[in-house]
Amino acid sequence: MRCPYCGDSESKVIDSRDIGDGIRRRRQCLRCQARFTTYEQPQLRNLFVIKKDGRREEFNREKILSGIRKACEKRPLPTGTIDKMVDDIETELYRLGKTEVPSSLIGDMVMERLHDIDHIAYVRFASVYREFADIAIMKQVVDTLVDSKAKKPPAGQLPLLPEDDLKPSVRRQQRRK
Repeated sequence: MRCPYCGDSESKVIDSRDIGDGIRRRRQCLRCQARFTTYEQPQLRNLFVIKKDGRREEFNREKILSGIRKACEKRPLPTGTIDKMVDDIETELYRLGKTEVPSSLIGDMVMERLHDIDHIAYVRFASVYREFADIAIMKQVVDTLVDSKAKKPPAGQLPLLPEDDLKPSVRRQQRRK
């Protein structure tokens, strides 16, 4: 492990702690005496993702992390929420015990978690993942979220539509029935 301050490769471990599925180590550089933290995770067997076009590629958690970060950009989410979500998805994938998983399974896992955490991020991710061809399909997804009004938006998130805007649409739906 190289010191992030001076680049020297000699360091000593001051403290080690278990964190979930890994180890957190506090280290001290023997050259410049600076302290830094490292996180170690066991390297599990290789997991391959089967893409929509049939290609297989090695699982890369950074791709999931990147996609979720884009969907959650400028959203009021607590610090660490995205990282925990990706950790949970990765753990669940390895627990399946399979060497290959379809990309659609990963996408569905992300969508399920985003639906519970942030509706706007959910719609953003769904628009890319589901490859919406037109605005009508996107409107159906938003309407589904609005119809599930009984389930309140996640904590700290404003409703998808203000209450005043919801009432006329609910009346229109009741007239149709």
